[in-house]
Amino acid sequence: MKDNRMAGQKHYKTLTAVRISVAVLVTLIMFFPVYWLLVSSLKTQAEMRMAVPTFWPKTFAWENYAEAFRVIPYARFFGNTLLMSAGLIVLQLNVALMAAYAFAKGRFWGRDALFFLVLAALIVPEQITFVPVYVMISDLGWLNTYWALIIPHGASAFGIFLLRQAFKSLNNDVLEAARVDGAGRFTILYRMLLPMAMPTVVTLGILIFISSWNSYFWPLIMTNTDDMRVLTVGIAMLRDSIAGDEAMYFNVIMASSVMAILPIVIVFSAMQRHIVAAMANSTFK
Repeated sequence: MKDNRMAGQKHYKTLTAVRISVAVLVTLIMFFPVYWLLVSSLKTQAEMRMAVPTFWPKTFAWENYAEAFRVIPYARFFGNTLLMSAGLIVLQLNVALMAAYAFAKGRFWGRDALFFLVLAALIVPEQITFVPVYVMISDLGWLNTYWALIIPHGASAFGIFLLRQAFKSLNNDVLEAARVDGAGRFTILYRMLLPMAMPTVVTLGILIFISSWNSYFWPLIMTNTDDMRVLTVGIAMLRDSIAGDEAMYFNVIMASSVMAILPIVIVFSAMQRHIVAAMANSTFK
């Protein structure tokens, strides 16, 4: 009996050690590109051109970050990205709140069928629909404007789904009492449902921010001047402008990329527990 218990404990310890080793290995593999991005952003041009790459900068070239502002209008790109992200957060959240309220608490014919169509939109890539949308934006005269960057993505099927699941988990008795007291739909939505579902709303706002900050395809086709370009497009332009001589400027490209990802790393690190909690509560109901 004792031998079986000791054998079981040994097996458990071995299994735990294997799991930890695999977890560490996977983490290192996934983190290595980020590590290489950071160290490369601090290398000199001479070190970047060495035949044998170094895994730690011999000399920290902090001037690479200042050089990024000199080579491209980095501050303008950063401001455009921030404004686009803020606009998308406000618009998508409000549209998702109203649509989710209708699908979760509304009673009307065809509600479930319409919600199914919303879910179907999740599997349609934007590359399929961008041609007709581009034509509409062009006809409206919105090309190369903030309207073109924000309005076409004002509705998020995933956001509607996420908030609908949160609203369905809330008790209807409170809402019925509010209706008896004369509260209207917008009062119920913004003064009752919104505070009760605030963790999910915050999570959705974070996901919208990350998605819009990383957006590349749509800003690329909707803008054509430096005054309207965003960070992802600007960094790609920097790379393309030095095609054939990348080894001399990869450190500047890496520095630009580090500054571009820093805001989303900070936001995600600070709010990741809200994201995990919201995803755990978003089972299909």
